[in-house]
Amino acid sequence: MRFPPSFLDEIRARLAVSDVVGKRVKLRKQGREFAGLSPFNPEKTPSFFVNDQKGFYHCFSSGKHGDVFDFLMETEGLPFGEAVERLAAMAGLALPEATPESTAREERRRTLHEVLALASAHFEALLQGRAGAKARGYLSDRSLGPAAQKRFRLGYAAPDRFNLKEALGKAGIGVPDMVEAGLLVAGADISVPYDRFRDRVIFPITDLKGRIVGFGGRALEKDVQAKYLNSPETPLFHKGALLYNGFSARAAAHKGARIIAVEGYVDVIAMVEAGFEGAVAPLGTALTDEQLQLLWRMADEPTLLFDGDKAGRRAAFRAIDLALPHLKPGKSLAFGTLPEGQDPDDLLRRSGREAMEAVLARTEPLADMLWARETEGTNLDTPERKAALEARLNELVGAIADESVRRHYRQDLNDRMRRLLQPAAPAGAWSGRRAGPRGRGRDAAPPALVLRGVEVGRSPAIVGGASILPRNEALLLFCLMNHPWLLDEFGEAIAALPFAHAEATALCRALQEAHMEDPEALTLTLPEQLEAVRRRVCSLANPRMDWPAYPDTGKDDVRLWWRQRSALHLKAYTLSRELREAEQQLGDDPSEANFAWLQDVHERMSAVEGTEALVEGFGAASGRASARSV
Repeated sequence: MRFPPSFLDEIRARLAVSDVVGKRVKLRKQGREFAGLSPFNPEKTPSFFVNDQKGFYHCFSSGKHGDVFDFLMETEGLPFGEAVERLAAMAGLALPEATPESTAREERRRTLHEVLALASAHFEALLQGRAGAKARGYLSDRSLGPAAQKRFRLGYAAPDRFNLKEALGKAGIGVPDMVEAGLLVAGADISVPYDRFRDRVIFPITDLKGRIVGFGGRALEKDVQAKYLNSPETPLFHKGALLYNGFSARAAAHKGARIIAVEGYVDVIAMVEAGFEGAVAPLGTALTDEQLQLLWRMADEPTLLFDGDKAGRRAAFRAIDLALPHLKPGKSLAFGTLPEGQDPDDLLRRSGREAMEAVLARTEPLADMLWARETEGTNLDTPERKAALEARLNELVGAIADESVRRHYRQDLNDRMRRLLQPAAPAGAWSGRRAGPRGRGRDAAPPALVLRGVEVGRSPAIVGGASILPRNEALLLFCLMNHPWLLDEFGEAIAALPFAHAEATALCRALQEAHMEDPEALTLTLPEQLEAVRRRVCSLANPRMDWPAYPDTGKDDVRLWWRQRSALHLKAYTLSRELREAEQQLGDDPSEANFAWLQDVHERMSAVEGTEALVEGFGAASGRASARSV
């Protein structure tokens, strides 16, 4: 089997259908779905819809329907294998090797699913039998009656060391299968493997397809070492990439349910029983990157509901740092806080659904929680302390990868800082000054900003896009001209490379088109009108410092150089745009916060330039360019 089902499932889990489709179709949010014009038929009224929760698209005009793999095959005419390879690259996954071993592993996964299903049935039967009386009493005390027990397939693990082992053995399941499924404890120092779960209420944990992949067990005795115990990491169970009740919550979200992340299994069940069917929980650990992405697959702004104690508040603050780098337009978090000393189960049992609705009505957006965290208990009675707060905020905002979201966060926090420090800082509090006339029309270029004697607004990073061909852009193009095979290996990334100079953009596009016409060519033929640009590009390369970009360099060296150079180029391009924003903001509002932002951008640009120098110096320092005449 070339691509095992588990690998395809991982791609589907990592890539939202709207992200893949959105590269080709302009989508507009419409309720819980996205709508756009059909890529299959010409039309003026949108009949093409994408549903991320269900993981498919549907085109009413053509009747075509499918997932991300189908979309690439339909729109680009790719065979299935090539579609998988393309999407795996987008998802950051390495392709599995088609070996007898990988086929055997996939067969093992199917076997383990069957073993876990049998184990779950055994636990359920024990809970409802005579042996489960104590466990049923515990669940009854938590208001989890027969209906909830059946709905969540709750079970009970007997206190005997070999109860499950013997039951599954009678069903023909071997000990190695039970060990690999995480049901038995085994090891070099354990002569006879024994049941992992003993005298515990059992909570089956499913993947997003509803298949049982592991268990959580709650101890019934107080003197047990671990109150809650999860399955160990297995081929099926990865607790950092799963959400309890995720399968059912995803279906509920499609019907309009609010996605609410709580802290424990019982909390989830209590929430669902009270009518909040979109409740989920991480598996006994702090929220992970993978779980955050799962939440965003279900809802644009899921709610994190934490216990009303110090630990709950710390968990909320950790979630802020986790989410900041991944924020995107429309993708964020809301935070709910429970009354002091209560968890969702407590609140619902004592005060009912109305009390929970009141808590959810008072949720706060991520920006409010971030501000509260950074300012609560903060003393701002000195300039140094004010500067320290600004520095922290700048650092946090800098972690946001999306340029648009980062800009709006910076503006929001600047506004909050200004209100906090009223009366406003005097105009002379920053060390820059305007150069040139004060007034300007809508289309006039912004005046230069003099910062410590340097007109940053006229730095090469800014004006280079309009007049001078930036050297780094020239080097990237020079390398592509000499190594067209890079267009095969890095085709999508190269197509998405932004260039500040219009002629650089035109030359890059021409190189791609020439390569498509003759993929085997070692030298690409370019249009005559680009000859002058080609000569300028070649003139900016230095054979001593830029030797990897020249024709006779080995492919491994070229790849390494290309990855470094293209990454630095993207950083520099993004920073140059941020510099424009910073200058504009400082010109409109000469505050300490805006000056600190400008300084921060300037320092980061200097750091990138320093890294570029190191990359260039590698060629000379290594001695590998010494054979080339300068």
